[in-house]
Amino acid sequence: MSWDLVDTVVLDVDTERGRVVIKAAGPHNHHIGREITAYQGFTDCLARRGHAAQLLHHDRDANLLVIQHLRGSLAQGSDAESTPDTYWQAGRLARAFHGQAHHIDHHWDAAAVAKSHAWLDKPHRIEPQVTARLRTILTGHQSRPVTVVPTHGDWQPRNWLVDGGTVKVIDFGRFAWRPSASEFCRLAAQQWRQDPSLEDAFFAGYGGDPRSPEQWRMLALHEAIGTAVWAFQVGDVPFENQGHRMLADALALF
Repeated sequence: MSWDLVDTVVLDVDTERGRVVIKAAGPHNHHIGREITAYQGFTDCLARRGHAAQLLHHDRDANLLVIQHLRGSLAQGSDAESTPDTYWQAGRLARAFHGQAHHIDHHWDAAAVAKSHAWLDKPHRIEPQVTARLRTILTGHQSRPVTVVPTHGDWQPRNWLVDGGTVKVIDFGRFAWRPSASEFCRLAAQQWRQDPSLEDAFFAGYGGDPRSPEQWRMLALHEAIGTAVWAFQVGDVPFENQGHRMLADALALF
């Protein structure tokens, strides 16, 4: 079940103890370690009601984990991707995941700016004048302490399964402590952009919209830069094109 864009291998395996998913990656891949951390301390709020898998085995040194197989079909590409109830459920699950803990991080904001500068130092196809404007915004940003929560990092229909109308969540390989609003960037750039009613349904499930305009525009900018550059590096042209559109949308917020 691999995406074949990076060195992560995902296998759907039948065993004597039932069906499982095995994920493994090379020594320089950090996603398996992040996913292990998520499963060890933060997914129980979803897994105990069947909305996420249980961790069965793991080996950080080998960059390998084994999890319970979840029934269901990907929301992406199905009718569920355009169904408001899918987003209402996803909003409730996101709120449960984010609501487990929080703390003030005095360094996250500055680190996000540094990371965006680092992305722009890598090969990409962002126009020079756009790159110059991005760097001007990043350099001029006044970093400040932010509240961070446990986040999935890729909360969108390609990581949601739907089983008999019930939404489940997969792939915690981008797990990290971030501002809660960062979880909404990919949805805002994709499904919500096409149908605002899906955004309304999501926040109805989430219990309100926590975004502030100033924080949101910087989060959207960071996400757009990372998308455009990363997609170019792995050769995913459609996703790269989305990244360039995200850049235009993010810059329009300034």
